[in-house]
Amino acid sequence: MSAIVYLNFDGNTEQAIEFYSEALNSSKVKKVKFKDFPQDPNYPLPEYESNMIMESSLEFAGGKIMMSDVLPSMKNVTGELVKGNNVLISIVIDDKQTMENYFSNLSVGGHVIMPLSKMPWSSCFGMLVDKFGVVWKFNSDADKFLDKVYSNKH
Repeated sequence: MSAIVYLNFDGNTEQAIEFYSEALNSSKVKKVKFKDFPQDPNYPLPEYESNMIMESSLEFAGGKIMMSDVLPSMKNVTGELVKGNNVLISIVIDDKQTMENYFSNLSVGGHVIMPLSKMPWSSCFGMLVDKFGVVWKFNSDADKFLDKVYSNKH
């Protein structure tokens, strides 16, 4: 299991990736855009949203930072994105029972944004805001899915 700093940006993640990867002398940079995943034909993304960064990561000095753009449509769910609430905690864990326990415990007094469920990039994904206003993102085996998508692009 790992807990990773996760930064959200308002459409400028691409620039943040360039800045942080150079500033931190990143050993490994990955990025996946929303268009890299099949879209729901009932809810197609506008072109400018499909070109936004869905998930990215920078590895440096034994650590990792993950980043993404927040789609305008998601701002209705997570609230207005401003400096300060653009940071969340991402838990990546393959033990689904432990993930469910953490998710359940952290959601007490808070608000579930997305219940734990299967997604194209993860066999189990969910998001919540805890009672202190901290946003948590949970992923099971997401690195494997994202590695596969990233490697298929090159």
